[in-house]
Amino acid sequence: MKEIMLGNEAVARGAYEAGVKFVSSYPGTPSTEITETIAKYQEVACEWAPNEKVGAESAIGCSIRGGRAMTCMKHVGMNVCADPLFTVSYSGVNGGLVFCVADDPGMHSSQNEQDSRHYARASKVPMFEPSDSDECRRFTKYAFEFSEKYDTPVIIRLHTRVSHSRSVTETEDPKAQEIRSYEKDPKKYVMMPANAIGKHVVVENRTKTIIADCDADPEGTGLHRIEMRDTKLGIITAGAAYQYVRDGAPDASVLKLGMVWPLPEKTIRDFASKVDRLVVVEELDPFLETEIKAMGIECEGKELFTLLGEYSTRMVRAALTDLPLPKKAFDLSALPTPPGRPPVLCAGCPHKGLFLALKRLKVNVTGDIGCYTLGALPPMQAVDAVICMGASVGMAHGFDKATDGADSRNTVGVIGDSTFLHSGITNLMNAVYNQSSMTLVILDNSITGMTGHQQNPSTGKNIRLEAAPQVSLEKLCESVGVLPEAVRVVDPVDTYETEKVIKEELARETVSVVIARRPCALIPTGRAVKGINVEVDFEKCKKCGACGRIMCPALVMGEDKTPVIDTESCNNCGLCVNMCKFGALRKGGEA
Repeated sequence: MKEIMLGNEAVARGAYEAGVKFVSSYPGTPSTEITETIAKYQEVACEWAPNEKVGAESAIGCSIRGGRAMTCMKHVGMNVCADPLFTVSYSGVNGGLVFCVADDPGMHSSQNEQDSRHYARASKVPMFEPSDSDECRRFTKYAFEFSEKYDTPVIIRLHTRVSHSRSVTETEDPKAQEIRSYEKDPKKYVMMPANAIGKHVVVENRTKTIIADCDADPEGTGLHRIEMRDTKLGIITAGAAYQYVRDGAPDASVLKLGMVWPLPEKTIRDFASKVDRLVVVEELDPFLETEIKAMGIECEGKELFTLLGEYSTRMVRAALTDLPLPKKAFDLSALPTPPGRPPVLCAGCPHKGLFLALKRLKVNVTGDIGCYTLGALPPMQAVDAVICMGASVGMAHGFDKATDGADSRNTVGVIGDSTFLHSGITNLMNAVYNQSSMTLVILDNSITGMTGHQQNPSTGKNIRLEAAPQVSLEKLCESVGVLPEAVRVVDPVDTYETEKVIKEELARETVSVVIARRPCALIPTGRAVKGINVEVDFEKCKKCGACGRIMCPALVMGEDKTPVIDTESCNNCGLCVNMCKFGALRKGGEA
């Protein structure tokens, strides 16, 4: 049956058709929909893990026991799970094991543009790279067979345009789930040095075998495809770049690689010998180009194309052909310049009041990855540094140690509830153990907000929205050594009370934690009753503009500098009410 699917949905379908038993992931755009879609298949054991390392290790356990397993993440998540990835490459698998990683050229929702193909080469793990939804389904399904055939994990590399584009795919009936027999085999699965030394030999031989098999029948697996047309120009490409090549240089001969590591050297040499000019078209790093040049094959690549961002049909056509450039869908130059729209936190977002309090305190703020990264922008401008998930806690501890504690009363770490469970706990434990005097603020909005409202261990629900044990952040902080009296809970909408509590905790000479708790305004528990909005008492309004400076999308200043409430977006949270010193604003429904 034919269906139109997102690339991510097609990956999930391919895993389902392959008889996957277990999927454990941490949400991360642009990979999130893979696991969300798999959760709809009730036969599959599916879960959100606290972080990518936990997800990978859980999937590895299922594989060793004999079940087909998969773990999914975005590119920076592969950094988190690199430890188990590199070692399971040595141990091999029992049931098929697949890692799905989605890169983000153009940084649509990421802090960098790293190229995950380097992980495949460094870990010596085969990597498939589909270019459309049908290949997403087929490649994922085949990856499980490939994994078991060659006793190796397999990485499926996606990127934003493949993950989030829709195209037709032909679905098939799912294979029945099977649990392969398990026998204790410490020599295979226990990677102590004596065993790992021998396994390294196995891994190198495995790579040679995979290359030889692919070269013997490059198109037989359905991974690689050779399209001979005009031999004046030959292009080697993969993934989303293939789509740009087909549209931008339709007459060129193309070697489309479906497995980008290891590379089929003989196939590449044969193709190169048949064309007059060889060009490698690939987004991000010159990964294929470097490997092909290392084979002694002359080719062009990054001297024609950028290392930065996404490619396009226009870019390929301009660089490689004399064809007229395709017309742009819209001539933006003919339009008036739109007004600036800086990104802001949502109307009713619980983080606004917290960051306004931090700004008034004039403290150093080490931030983290999430919606609250926007705390670095106006009007808050409160965040000083953001590196990666969980780093805010360690950085605040580092601020304390850099000044021998002198700066501890002026430094606050800020982290979300899901991110704290992802990788903040160990940093907090370290700060307590090493006698820091930092203050941590956990922004508990009762959801994993930045990736589209997924559950986590502190929400009380699992991936299928069923009731699940709920982690208490207060007790968790106390369990790693934070004093009970040094764990405080505030409602961040009460911005001045929040400021008061943080100021008190900054004076403490031990690690302290302030939990700023209020549900995200976009989830049911965080939404106000429809039709009830903040109200304005114009007689009391002094037109001072204080409420407008919070930059709430639901509140704008009228021509006479009085506040105007957008009743469609107002969440009746009351932050603007608390900001007004003259009582000119009140929450709807209150006298």
